[in-house]
Amino acid sequence: MPSMTDAQPNTPSLPDGSGPSWPPVAVPGQPTDSSSAAAEEGRDDATSSLPLPEGAQILDDLRAQLKRYVAMPSEEAVTAVALWIAATHLQRAWQHAPRLAIVAPEKRCGKSRLLDVVTETVHNRLITVNASAAAIFRSIDGDDPPTLLVDEADTLFGSLRAAEKNEEVRGLINAGHQRGRPTLRVSGPEHQVQEFPTFAMAALAGIGDLPDTIQDRAVVIRMRRRAAGEKVASFRTGRDTPALNAIRDRLHAWLRPLYAQAMEMEPPMPVEDRAADTWEPLVVIADLAGGDWPALARTACRTMTDYEAGQDEEGGLRTRLLVGIRRAFAAVGDPAVLSTKHLLEALNADKEAPWAEYGANGLTPRGLQLLLKPYGIGSANRRFPDGTQAKGFARNQFLDTWARYCPEPKTAHAPTSAAAGPLPGTAA
Repeated sequence: MPSMTDAQPNTPSLPDGSGPSWPPVAVPGQPTDSSSAAAEEGRDDATSSLPLPEGAQILDDLRAQLKRYVAMPSEEAVTAVALWIAATHLQRAWQHAPRLAIVAPEKRCGKSRLLDVVTETVHNRLITVNASAAAIFRSIDGDDPPTLLVDEADTLFGSLRAAEKNEEVRGLINAGHQRGRPTLRVSGPEHQVQEFPTFAMAALAGIGDLPDTIQDRAVVIRMRRRAAGEKVASFRTGRDTPALNAIRDRLHAWLRPLYAQAMEMEPPMPVEDRAADTWEPLVVIADLAGGDWPALARTACRTMTDYEAGQDEEGGLRTRLLVGIRRAFAAVGDPAVLSTKHLLEALNADKEAPWAEYGANGLTPRGLQLLLKPYGIGSANRRFPDGTQAKGFARNQFLDTWARYCPEPKTAHAPTSAAAGPLPGTAA
């Protein structure tokens, strides 16, 4: 997990390491980030005497239960899980059914405990460890879909052999993200083609990342092992599930009458495209709840989406490279041209990046060319101010790609001294 900031404890940094730098999206009539902070530290005198809206109170109680039993990786993760759980109670209202991916680098990171709490609070749970695709789609009711809960998902997708064996399950989980994507099967003595609905919200827990086609449709919770100072309550099924079930019933009673209203809502979103599809049900729930939740939801959405943008194995690695190249240019005053040698030295020297261990000798010119090839960027012979020529890159080659794939947070760069002049391997 990324380092924590003092201003927002347990908040993941952006892929470029700058930390959160965006404000939550303002919602008319809802609190801003300042009042969101007050929600965590106690409401101010002006609002402390006002009763919370019903939905906000239920979500607050659910959030407290999550933090009671699980050492969550961040406050944003707590917010996201609480909203995802609530969204399962209005599945009929959604166009997209977000997945909840609970992943951890190794065992004993709390993923199964989190899934325990999720199991006792979602709508109409359907639990499986290793079910077939046929069993799953025959269990999904199109009018009132269950919430699919899959533990030990790494046994389904954790190896190439397992992934190939369970390709049909992966296809089913992917199809079920969007309404109106049924599975077709031939069944019955007359071999009639029959449609089976696939639309249902699903939570999957496992060691290691899930297939990227699933995580791209998911709210990703990256669990980690508890530190020495992090304490949580023990969980006992017989003793503790009644309180969780009571919250489940409160969520159901609060949200079911709001079905028609939820269907009509189109909330302002801080993200676009598939990320917006995935997070919209959670943001709708937050807007229905009121209180601090609209601001908290949008902060969690933006923070977690930005972090995940750099995590998948292929596209994420390239995104990290683009960010690293931008830093390398900025470190020497954003020259017009930078030599390949200087750029590789800067990338391989970054201890927080994977490039030093990318190969036997770190990232090489050939490796750099291959990673940049999908963007149509390549090196060429360049002339530098001292008259030398070498392979290098022009900064303007990256401008459009940076804007599209890793837009820079709106923070000012430290001024660069012009008196020092350009460094070797750079062109002003």
